[in-house]
Amino acid sequence: MKIAVVDGYSTGRALVSALRDRGTALVHVQSLTTPPGYYTRGFRAEDFEALLDGTGEPARLAERLTALGVDRVVAGTESGVILADTLTHLMGLPGNRYETLAARRDKQLMGETAAAAGVAVPHGGAFADADEAVDWYVSGGLGEAVVKPPSSAGTDNVRFCRTADEVHTACKTVLAADNFFGQPNPVVLVQERVRGVEYYANTVSRDGVHRVAELWRYTKRTGSAGYPVYDYEEPVPVGSAEAAPLCRFVGAALDALGVRWGAAHTEVMLTERGPVLIESGARLGGGTAPSVVERYSGVSQTGLLADLLVAPDRLPAFDDAAVRWSGAVRNVALINSSAGLVRSLDWTARLEALPTLVFLAHGVTAGEYLGETVDLISSPGYVYLAAEDPRDIERDYRALRALEEAGLYTS
Repeated sequence: MKIAVVDGYSTGRALVSALRDRGTALVHVQSLTTPPGYYTRGFRAEDFEALLDGTGEPARLAERLTALGVDRVVAGTESGVILADTLTHLMGLPGNRYETLAARRDKQLMGETAAAAGVAVPHGGAFADADEAVDWYVSGGLGEAVVKPPSSAGTDNVRFCRTADEVHTACKTVLAADNFFGQPNPVVLVQERVRGVEYYANTVSRDGVHRVAELWRYTKRTGSAGYPVYDYEEPVPVGSAEAAPLCRFVGAALDALGVRWGAAHTEVMLTERGPVLIESGARLGGGTAPSVVERYSGVSQTGLLADLLVAPDRLPAFDDAAVRWSGAVRNVALINSSAGLVRSLDWTARLEALPTLVFLAHGVTAGEYLGETVDLISSPGYVYLAAEDPRDIERDYRALRALEEAGLYTS
């Protein structure tokens, strides 16, 4: 079997590793002329038998992949979603509904498509002018709003706003900026801010049958400038009562968006009025270490997707409700509150000395300037804490945050 990975970056690197472990030959397709450095660090060209430029005509690329004997095409990360689904369609391979392709990237169209199918979404609109956005916000009497680019990643330029002035400033910022992938923002999305408990489901689907590989509960905080900052997340057993309404809702959202084959990462807010779709990406969830997830639950979304790609008939037999976590686990995002120069990487040893720390991932280098953490991309990295007693995790989590408040990375 031969598989083409479009933008094998971020968690896509783990997918590449899992596929190589399963004896699969790989071809890499790069969809962007200049991928973000955040994505390309750690990319290994030697993992692939061919490296192809995906910025040209998709039909010709599809012909080239067919000639190379490619059996499947999969997105490695968010930037590869459109091209991967387009190639799958052109090559006649199992994939997602082509008719809803744009709704799997454009968040305004995503909301409209989901709402038309009866899936609850935040009230919102897309605007090419900041003044028009403010008029809509004021006339709607929202109180709180979320302003974001229509097609980006990593909480890029996402901001929580409480006043018309804040909405105006946030909209002007988005409209003047390129998104995370270096593309201009033609419009800005303004939505009501829905309150509740936020979750994400990492799923794998085959022929419209969805399996939840991982379900996690978010804890986020609001940064000093109104930006959402990831704090930590904890797993929720799929077979639990807490998970049941979320899993049903996620399945309905995936159906509405035409996700029928492959991975998806879906964020849901459980509100007083029930689950509300925040957004969904037809790709693997990011910021995760599949090896750690597998160690404590027996399965990861990355591993399940790799199994689907090489042996599709296995997925229907996978019982997601039967998965059990051993002990308590917490994925903690690192937060830098003291912008400055990173003098050394000695701080990694201080974190690794925490008794419950089982994994540390970071992209920091000595000598670089490290800014304040304002979104997912500006986080120094993440760690996994694991223990039999959740109180031990809470102790080490508090110790980690205390070290950060004292200038862990830049002092």
